[in-house]
Amino acid sequence: MDHFSTIIGRSPELDSLIRSAKIAASTDVTILIKGETGTGKEVLATAIQKASPRANKKFVTINCAALPEGLIESELFGHKKGAFTGANASSQGLFQAADGGTLFLDEINSLPLIVQGKLLRFLDSGECLPVGETTSYKVNVRVIAATNSDLNEQIKSGQFRQDLYYRLNVVPIELPPLAKRSEDIEHLVKHFLRQFADLHSIKPPQFSKPALKVLKAYKWPGNIRELRNLCERLSILLSGRVIEVENLPSEFRINATAHASKITGFVLPEAGLQLDSLEADLINQALDRTKGNRSQSAKLLGLSRDTLLYRMQKHGFTAH
Repeated sequence: MDHFSTIIGRSPELDSLIRSAKIAASTDVTILIKGETGTGKEVLATAIQKASPRANKKFVTINCAALPEGLIESELFGHKKGAFTGANASSQGLFQAADGGTLFLDEINSLPLIVQGKLLRFLDSGECLPVGETTSYKVNVRVIAATNSDLNEQIKSGQFRQDLYYRLNVVPIELPPLAKRSEDIEHLVKHFLRQFADLHSIKPPQFSKPALKVLKAYKWPGNIRELRNLCERLSILLSGRVIEVENLPSEFRINATAHASKITGFVLPEAGLQLDSLEADLINQALDRTKGNRSQSAKLLGLSRDTLLYRMQKHGFTAH
């Protein structure tokens, strides 16, 4: 079974990334997954775990940014009874819970410095020290970490230990943002529409070609998670219908207008326009500027001379 089939896309960059992940998955090496929020870091970590020799062992995940700073150390390494206020009994940490398996540390960039030091000790020796204890314990745990920020910048600012970064960064895998995977958007859309049709027992909608074009030009600040949410919303609201550009949220339409303006230098007025009148006026301006030279006028308008003559005849131009 190909556990990496959960990662949808066919872009060359993604294919290369998956090949590297498959090779790393077959070993016990520490992996650092880098990527913006919403790019699918946890999906990739899960695929790596399922394709690893530890696939049948425990897979424990924790979002390091989701816990208060004072609890992260105890959550990871455990604590002794009475180690702090509220510690009414000794408790195992996640490293003990994951013994023999894999621990996924998401948003590792949020770890406090003191906990970073204890994590480095584990990666170097396999030893963990519970809060309030003087005796450490050993566990056999593979670590996969993920970050949504630039750890090199955090090292410069003193927020992340350089030695820990080198220890985590044995096999770095960087997930590209969705905006750099525009060729994968259509594959992702089809996947999500089928998924939500099954989940909600509805007929899936379809995106028109112009609507797909708008999706491919969008910047996707929320990456795949944002695309997934959009597909779920439109699957429910427009079940069985064709999704046109006007059905997309306003930020997509605004972006499409700005994109068109950047390419053509022209923005369609809100009130619309009369295309025939505009074409005739532009032909007239070109002829005036070239003093009636039709070859030069055609060049100004980006047309062949024959096309210009045809359009002049269409608009009833007389010899100029």
